[in-house]
Amino acid sequence: MFNNLRISIFIYYFITVVGFVAFSYYFLVVLALENYLVLSIVGICFITLSGVFISKLAVNPLLEYVKSLQNLSKETLHELNLPISTIITNSQMLEKSMDDSKSLKRLGRINSACDMLKERYNELDYMIKMQSKEEIVEEFDVAELVKQRVAFLSKIYPQINFNLRLKNLEILSDKKGLSKVIDNIVDNGVKYSSNSKNIDINIKDRTLEIQDYGIGMDEGELLRIFDNYYQSNTTVSGFGIGLSMVKRFCDKNKIELNFNSTLEVGTRVELQFKKI
Repeated sequence: MFNNLRISIFIYYFITVVGFVAFSYYFLVVLALENYLVLSIVGICFITLSGVFISKLAVNPLLEYVKSLQNLSKETLHELNLPISTIITNSQMLEKSMDDSKSLKRLGRINSACDMLKERYNELDYMIKMQSKEEIVEEFDVAELVKQRVAFLSKIYPQINFNLRLKNLEILSDKKGLSKVIDNIVDNGVKYSSNSKNIDINIKDRTLEIQDYGIGMDEGELLRIFDNYYQSNTTVSGFGIGLSMVKRFCDKNKIELNFNSTLEVGTRVELQFKKI
């Protein structure tokens, strides 16, 4: 597809250049036209029309390709929902009829894997909606969302003690996007807290606070944490894009984001929400 597109653009570009040279030769040599203003205006119009046609020739196939990918993603997502739901439902039914501890442990691992698969499903659904520029806003309680995320993250990080002090906080925002923000912040807290097993999560005064007790950061590192691909500790696995995503989300949704960190003490992240 794209090879044919390159050939088409090259051919049209070649024809355009040859046409412009022939056009200039005709007016300058054959007609001996000396009114360069008229020639310039006609030449600019010719080049502009050619540019518009070339841009359409280049962009339209790409737009069709992207739309086809979006449709394929939506259809695939729809088809995935049924087998995931079937596995979860039947797993829950089997769990009720089992009393063997080993079988229950195996079933528990299946349930955990299904939960993670469902999470990836929801993230893909969210990404498709974001690319389609659909507005994803709803009213929800941040405290309930934190409890849901901690319940999920506890399965990934069973060694971590999540200490919660939560007050109800109703906001109007992108719930799935905020879920990803919480996951990213907690994930960073765990990765950079190898010597500590505690993460504190508090809600007070319309502010969500996530505190870790890890290696912390100095002022120089704090200035760069939102840069794409930046990692304060290159020995820790990751791509260094999580906090830049957090920053973009907070800016877009008018959430005030603050980082307070001290070396060898830990880092506190604050998300302050405006009133509805």
